[in-house]
Amino acid sequence: MLAKTETKRSQKGTVKKRRHPGDDAESGGEKKRKGGKGGDKPPEGGRKRLDALSVGYFRRVSERLSEGFEDDEEKVMFVENVLSEVKGKAMLVAMDQTGSITLQRLMPMSSLEQVGEVLAELGGESGLDFKTVSCDRCGGHVVESAVRQMARWMEVTQKKPAADTNQEEEEEEEEEEESSGVLEAQVLSLGQVVRGNTEEFIKNVHGSHVVRTLLHVLAGCLGPPRTETRPVGKERNAAPQLTDFEIPTSFWYELKDLTENLMENVNLSITDAVASAVFQTMLTVCHRKRPKLCKQLLTRTMGYLWSRSAAPGVSPLLVFLKDQASSHLIETIIRLSHKPLLRELYKSHLQGQLVELALHPKANFPIQRLTAAAAKHKMFLKLFDELVQGMEAILAAGHMGVIVQLAESCAESGERQTELMQCLLHAFHCAEPGSRHDSCLPLFMSLLTYEVYYQTETAEGSTKTEVPLSSISYHGSRLVQALAKFKERSLLLSSLRTLSHADLLTLASDPAGSHVLQALVTTSSDKGRGKILKRLEGLYIQMSCSKLGSRVVEAIWNSASVSQRQSIAQELVPSESQLRSDQFARHIWAKFALSHFVHRRAHWQEIQTGESKKRKMFSDILE
Repeated sequence: MLAKTETKRSQKGTVKKRRHPGDDAESGGEKKRKGGKGGDKPPEGGRKRLDALSVGYFRRVSERLSEGFEDDEEKVMFVENVLSEVKGKAMLVAMDQTGSITLQRLMPMSSLEQVGEVLAELGGESGLDFKTVSCDRCGGHVVESAVRQMARWMEVTQKKPAADTNQEEEEEEEEEEESSGVLEAQVLSLGQVVRGNTEEFIKNVHGSHVVRTLLHVLAGCLGPPRTETRPVGKERNAAPQLTDFEIPTSFWYELKDLTENLMENVNLSITDAVASAVFQTMLTVCHRKRPKLCKQLLTRTMGYLWSRSAAPGVSPLLVFLKDQASSHLIETIIRLSHKPLLRELYKSHLQGQLVELALHPKANFPIQRLTAAAAKHKMFLKLFDELVQGMEAILAAGHMGVIVQLAESCAESGERQTELMQCLLHAFHCAEPGSRHDSCLPLFMSLLTYEVYYQTETAEGSTKTEVPLSSISYHGSRLVQALAKFKERSLLLSSLRTLSHADLLTLASDPAGSHVLQALVTTSSDKGRGKILKRLEGLYIQMSCSKLGSRVVEAIWNSASVSQRQSIAQELVPSESQLRSDQFARHIWAKFALSHFVHRRAHWQEIQTGESKKRKMFSDILE
C-alpha cells in the first residue's frame, strides 16, 4: 500500500516537517548542526526516541492518508495495519513529531475500540502514563484527538435493531457497544489521573489543552479541533462554535468530580494564565450543559476572589481586574453570570470605579463585558450614568470598545439613547452650533473631532472646508452601526444625505464603511430608506462593480420595495455588457433577474410583488 507513496516521495524529495503549536524547542538534528549536545543522545531524563526507520514509515503513512482511499474496506484495512505497527510502542510514536501527526489523523478513521486500545496503551497499566504523554508537546495532541472521538459514541449506542434483524447483526451491534465502552473507560481513567495530578496538568501548556478537551467531552459539547494556524481578524475574538452530542451517564458524574477537584485549585486561576484558560473552559461548558452546576461554580469562584486580602476599604477585585490572567477569567465570569451575582458585583465592588477601570489597558475589557451583560437589567442605568461622565477621557485613552459597547447596550435596552447621542456630539465638538450636526457621521466614523477632521479653528464664524471622506475606522464603523439601531436616527440620516456622490461611493467600497451604509439602509423606515436610495441614484453601476459595494447593493435590494427595485433595475440594465462581464456585478445581474426585467417585465413584476408580500408577512410575524 505504501509503494505508491514511496515512489511519489522519491520524486518530490524530502518532506518538510510540520511544527506543533507551542513547539519552541529545537530538534536534535538542529542542535547537532549548531554544535550543541543534541544529535542521537537522548534528551534529559533519558527518554527514548522513535528510531529513524519508524519515523520514515509514519511519514509515508501520513502521505498515504493524504491521497485518500477508494472504498471503506481499503481504509479499514489500512488503519488496522498501521495500528498493528503502533502496538507496543504507542507512547514513542505519540511523542514523536511525525508519529504524533500520523496518529492524530488516524484517530477519526479508527473504530472506537481501536481508539480505546491506543489510549489504554498510552495510559499504561495504572493510567499514570497519561500525565507524561499529555504534558508532552506532541503526545498531548494525540490524547486530545483520541478523546474527541467520544463524540461518535451516540452513532453506536443509538443503533436499534429492526424487527427483521438477524442474530448475526445483533451480535455485531453488541460488539460495537462493548467497543465504545473501552473508550469510555479510558476517558474516565484519564479524568481520574487529571484529578490526582491537577496542578501539574493545568499549569502545563500542553496538559492544560488535554484537560480543556476532556471538560468538553465530559460535558457533551465539542468545538473544532486545534490547528496550527492562528485565527485572524474576526475569528480571533469569535467564540468557537460548539456541537452537542450524547454522552454516557458516567460522564456526568466524572464532570462533577473534575470540577470539584479544579475548584480546590482555584487559586491557580488568578495567578497562572494557562490555568486560567482551563477554568474559563470549565465555566463555559458547564454554562452550556449544566447551568445549575455553572451557577454554583460562578458563585464560588467570585466568592474566592472577593475574599482575598487587599488594602483597607479597597475591593480585591480591583486588583484582579488589572491583571492579565485574572481579568480574562473575570470577563468569562461576567459573561456567564446570573442577575443576582452581577448586581452584587457592581454594588459591592465596582460602583464608583467604572471610569477608572475603563481607562485601564486591561481592566477596560471586563468593563465592556459588564456593560453588555447589564443591558438586560435595570442596573444598566446606573452603569450608564457613571460611564458617561468619563466619555471624553475614555475616548482620549483610545478605549473605543467601551464606547461602542455602551452604544450597543443602549440600543439593546432602549434606554439612555438620546443622552448618549448628545454626549457623543459634545465629545466630537459638533453639538454647537446646530449647523455642525450634519457633520456627525464622518466624525463618528473617523473618530476625529470637528476641528481635526475639517482642519479649522474653533472660533465662531469659521468656515468648514470640504474634506473627502477617508480614514473610516473599525470602531467608528461599529459605533455608527450601533447608533443606527436607536429609535431616533434622524441626525445620522441627515448627515448621510449631505455626503457627496464621491463620499457615498467611498463609503460603499470601504471595508468598514460598507457595513455602516448597509446598517443605515436596512434599519431605516420606508420613507427614510427612500431618501437614501434617491441620494444613491447614479452610483449603482459603480457600486455593483465593487467587491464590497456589490454587497451593499444586495442589502439595499433585499430591503427595498417593488417600486424602488424597479428604479434600481432601470439604472442597471442599460449597462448590461459591463455588468455581465464584471466578476462582482455579474452576480447582481443574476440575483436581481435583470434579464427577466428586460424581456419579461410583467413576469418579473409578479415575482417581485410576491417576494415583497412574503417579506412583509414574515416581518409582521417577527414584530
